[in-house]
Amino acid sequence: MGACLGVCSLLSCVSCLCGSAPCLLCGCCPSAKNSTVSRLLFTFFLFLGTLVSIIMIIPGVEKELHKLPGFCEGSGSVLGVQTRVDCSSFLGHKAVYRMGFAMAAFFFLFAAIMVCVRSSKDPRAAVQNGFWFFKFLVLVGITVGVFYIPDGAFTSVWFYFGVVGSFLFILIQLVLLIDFAHSWSQLWLRNAALCIVTFIFYATSIAAIVLLYVYYTKPEGCTEGKVLISINLILCLIVSAVSILPKIQDAQPHSGLLQASLITLYTIYITWSALANVPTQACNPTLLVRNSTGSETATQPLTTWWDAPSIVGLIIFILCTLFISVRSSDHPQVNKLMLTEESAASAGSEAAAVESGLHRAYDNEQDGVSYNYTFFHLCLLLAALYIMMTLTNWYRPDESLQVLASPWTAVWVKICSSWAGLLLYLWTLVAPLVLPDRDFS
Repeated sequence: MGACLGVCSLLSCVSCLCGSAPCLLCGCCPSAKNSTVSRLLFTFFLFLGTLVSIIMIIPGVEKELHKLPGFCEGSGSVLGVQTRVDCSSFLGHKAVYRMGFAMAAFFFLFAAIMVCVRSSKDPRAAVQNGFWFFKFLVLVGITVGVFYIPDGAFTSVWFYFGVVGSFLFILIQLVLLIDFAHSWSQLWLRNAALCIVTFIFYATSIAAIVLLYVYYTKPEGCTEGKVLISINLILCLIVSAVSILPKIQDAQPHSGLLQASLITLYTIYITWSALANVPTQACNPTLLVRNSTGSETATQPLTTWWDAPSIVGLIIFILCTLFISVRSSDHPQVNKLMLTEESAASAGSEAAAVESGLHRAYDNEQDGVSYNYTFFHLCLLLAALYIMMTLTNWYRPDESLQVLASPWTAVWVKICSSWAGLLLYLWTLVAPLVLPDRDFS
């Protein structure tokens, strides 16, 4: 908590981003849209919570959490029956879950407050775009409070909320990835670099598939892994073939193999992440199982808590969250899906800010918001749940509350999200043919 409170001094250094009145007195920042500044600062809160979660799961800090009163008591409370469980090895895991709950509660609060805000003239818009110091205090207060929630079945129940939220955020990541790929393809149209990048993506995907077969399957057994890898390989081949069909190209000239190769690479990553949660040691070389005394049943040292899929997932999380914060798509269908639409007043407000020479966050939402406030906060809520599951490797205590292990639930949620993502991308390809009367330009 001391590290969190220390950020207060940092917030004071960016006072020009905290509302229109302080900005009139500050020349240290360039002019920027009020809507963009607000999204970036809320994203900063999410990243701050993520940083605290990372610190809490470090083994040295994890041991210090044992000093929190009642944090490890009642861990064996099941249906009112109390048992004594030594959860000293689970403290970092529990702390990440509580930090995830605090961030989710914070963004849910603002999602509820900002329902149906239509413009910055609504009094609630001032809460969205200002009062940052008090928002920070609210986040700190919620964070401190959740560490005093009696343990009981909290972690086991919150695991399933995290699973659902992560599934939805993976789909949001795919929507952003599709939009990014379309924009990239338009930018590099008839550029030789487009072919080179497409080749690199497909070559990386093929190499990754070979490695998955080598490390996550065995000649005898591991049937589930073989089936899942093969299904996703076939689905990726199908969407790649569909993307270059003549009718698809006529309906969407900008559609092509670049988008398909990027979606294929992302699908293979999700498959890799799913196989890293297979709870069978023989079929999962990265499996790590901790028991309640802190010892391990896998070959990795105890301090090896993050695996490669988690690190890649963290990087994708950061990029996608920043993308949500600053991006308004060039594609109208993506704007409708993500509930973002640039306000008509934006251009005039920007010109006025430049002419005035003031370095401030100018209001570009007087005639209408440029993004849906509630939906934005719900996206950050899902992002908080996703990073919570990523930092804990989707592990949870088993029924005996003695072992922290990877469940099959995590495997199937990730695999189903990859299938849903591929179907969503396939729909973006065939939608103009299925619904010819709608404008998909």
